[in-house]
Amino acid sequence: MNLTDLILIAQAAPAGQPAEPNLFVSMMPLIFIFIIFYFLLIRPQQKKAKEHAKLIEAIKTGDQVVTNAGIHGTVANVKEKTFVIKIADNVKVEFDRAAVASVVKSAEAAS
Repeated sequence: MNLTDLILIAQAAPAGQPAEPNLFVSMMPLIFIFIIFYFLLIRPQQKKAKEHAKLIEAIKTGDQVVTNAGIHGTVANVKEKTFVIKIADNVKVEFDRAAVASVVKSAEAAS
């Protein structure tokens, strides 16, 4: 046998090409992984962000809050984009609304 005979035999060997898998079937694992990520990571984070936005909107003067920096204080003034927080006698600091992490006591609960 020479080289040309081997080439002809190699080219004729496959009787038929294997069928291509369905595109939907091949994409199924990726879709499944995305669904798992959505329910384990994305959705809880969105819910937490909505709850934090509600918390920020409900803050009013007199509420005791904790900032992201860990500073505890009482809200002295509510502005459109910021809060003025009293952290000690004659010490007031202005914080962005997003800097408030939680409300310790609301003004209504303290009354």
